[in-house]
Amino acid sequence: MAAWYPWIVLLHLSCAIVFVGAVAFEVLVLEGLHQRFDAAAMATIEQAAMARVRRFMPIVVLLLFVSGGMLFDLRCNGLACVGTRFGTFLLLKVTLAFAVLGVFVSAVRAGARGRMSVCRFRHTHRVVLALMAGIVFLAKTMFYL
Repeated sequence: MAAWYPWIVLLHLSCAIVFVGAVAFEVLVLEGLHQRFDAAAMATIEQAAMARVRRFMPIVVLLLFVSGGMLFDLRCNGLACVGTRFGTFLLLKVTLAFAVLGVFVSAVRAGARGRMSVCRFRHTHRVVLALMAGIVFLAKTMFYL
């Protein structure tokens, strides 16, 4: 599987870019549009954006976690790196990733049950963006600190 490592990294990074980019767009762009459009127009815009995201994001998240698990196994040789500085950063990164997954699954369930309020929508995306920023920070620093 080591021969596939560069391709797995590419898949993982591509999925991470799509996921973080979508969340950043929602937080940094869509939230700013609330000041320019009335509530009905914003509801229509957000519903259209979320309908589009719901079509591909579950696949992106699945590929992100599968490739992440494969990379964990390759880089850590099972659990051999646990206890090292690299392993500590990696486990913290994985913990944040599972926190993102928990928030993501909770949001999907709330949306399916009609319990996704505007306030919950905003806070969910802000929390996910903060967690993802932490993951990106750890992903870059775990190789250098």
